Amino acid sequence: MADLMSYAARLETQQGRALPPVERWDPPYCGELDLIIRADGVWIHEGTPIGRARLVRLFSTVLKREGDRFFFVTPVEKLGVRVEDAPFLAVLMRIEGSGSNQRLIFTTNVGDEVIAGRHHKIEFRQNPESSEGAPYIMVRAGLEAKVSRAVFYDLVALGKTREIDGVAQFGVWSDGAFFPFGLASTVFSEA
Repeated sequence: MADLMSYAARLETQQGRALPPVERWDPPYCGELDLIIRADGVWIHEGTPIGRARLVRLFSTVLKREGDRFFFVTPVEKLGVRVEDAPFLAVLMRIEGSGSNQRLIFTTNVGDEVIAGRHHKIEFRQNPESSEGAPYIMVRAGLEAKVSRAVFYDLVALGKTREIDGVAQFGVWSDGAFFPFGLASTVFSEA
């Protein structure tokens, strides 16, 4: 944990209030960090959960995705980390407006806030191993948040059926965009 804490100290001295431009940084690879971001949103370092929310938030600001890999980056170093599913969880949602004009605003477990829309799309995906489906929302620079089960139920309650290319699709509206979860007949037959 000492290495992780010294890394955190270096990050804090380099950071201001805005998110760092990690997508523009291409430092040399320095190895793997024994850190796993579990599918349930818990961050584990050397087998122990990181209990300090402020520390998790700090590390989340320097997380970068390259293809299927995830890294903590600074302007001078890059350390590999393991992510089981999505690096973040959407744990809260609030609604502004209604119908096709509504805006769905998600808050992640690390404090990011995003409005679902053209730049922050909601994508419904099936897990090939469990065949369960879940929505994901783009947070920033290739990093997604899986929508938590409780928030997913709230999304389903807001869902509408819309015809797309002659097929009835079930989904939600946000910021002028419609995000389908699947065929209306399939969604309703499984509910």
